[in-house]
Amino acid sequence: MNTLQKALQEYLAMRRALGFQLLDAGPGLSDFVSFLKRRRTSHITLRLALEWAQKPGAQPARWAHRLGFVRGFARYRSATDPRTEIPPWRLLPFRSTRARPYLYTDEEVRMLLKASLGLAPNNPLRKWTYHGLLGLLAVSGLRLSEVLSLRLSDVDLQNAVLTVRGTKFGKCRLVPLHSSTRRVLSRYKSRRDQYLKGQSDPRRETRRTCHRGTRPAGRNPKGGCCAIPILRSAR
Repeated sequence: MNTLQKALQEYLAMRRALGFQLLDAGPGLSDFVSFLKRRRTSHITLRLALEWAQKPGAQPARWAHRLGFVRGFARYRSATDPRTEIPPWRLLPFRSTRARPYLYTDEEVRMLLKASLGLAPNNPLRKWTYHGLLGLLAVSGLRLSEVLSLRLSDVDLQNAVLTVRGTKFGKCRLVPLHSSTRRVLSRYKSRRDQYLKGQSDPRRETRRTCHRGTRPAGRNPKGGCCAIPILRSAR
């Protein structure tokens, strides 16, 4: 029978091969296996799973997530180690308090686009960057991170198609553009090229740039969304 450490390596490799990144679960389960080793236990027990999940310093939501990591691994491990105890779903229940998505009306989108053109400083590129950014978000269905990751090579204005890379499970997808969206992006590209004309900056490859010639950040240094100044001015 494989050790828990070996079983964990195989479990994580299988999950990652299926497209899961396990950025949180991977390190968490490694810590859990180390915890079991310190307790001199060679199999997963319900008592120790609860003890590890409820480590001090975390909120109940975090407890539920940590126990969920163990639950998945325990189900996998139970196929080769009958001593494994799988935490039931009713343990550490937690209802998500995630904010309800807000759907902007057409009028509100128009207000945001108008407000973006009045951003300070009144830089000829910065205002059009956020005008195009918000407009593309409104009509394409792309996530903010996907729009910010677009590069010039991902934008086919001739065929009106965007290539979105690095989506869920590391795949790519093609997003068709309406002719009106293509015209707006073409005008933006012309403005951008004129603004950056003569600058030898490797970052010019990015699709969208801010007033310094770099791509706009998804969040500001204090953790707020890049659209916050625009939202405030649109009220």
